[in-house]
Order: sequence, then C-alpha cells, then structure tokens
Amino acid sequence: MPNITVELLSGRTLDQRREFAEAVTAAAVEILKARRASVRIRFDEIERQDVANGGTLESDRT
Repeated sequence: MPNITVELLSGRTLDQRREFAEAVTAAAVEILKARRASVRIRFDEIERQDVANGGTLESDRT
C-alpha cells in the first residue's frame, strides 16, 4: 500500500489536486504494481509565509 504525502503551497484548486492525484495514482499502479484502491495520497498544505527558499519567504516573492 503506497502512502504518498505531498507538500504544496496553498492556493491549488480542487481540480488541480484531482488531476495530480489521478496522475500519481496511475504512476504508482504502473511502476510499483500497486492496486489502484491501495494508493493513498495525502496533501499537506503549507502557507506561503511558512516556507523560505534561498533565504526569502515565499510570501515576500512577487
């Protein structure tokens, strides 16, 4: 049973999450030979002020 955790910045739409979940599930079935019903994906949403890249908060980027 693959358990896949995805961390992403907030703001993604429900349709984007659906499309991503479908693509990742299909890849897990094909590559890992997992049963489709056994693929579990959890989305962890991160606020832009809670992450920095290169020393700059994402919330400060334009």
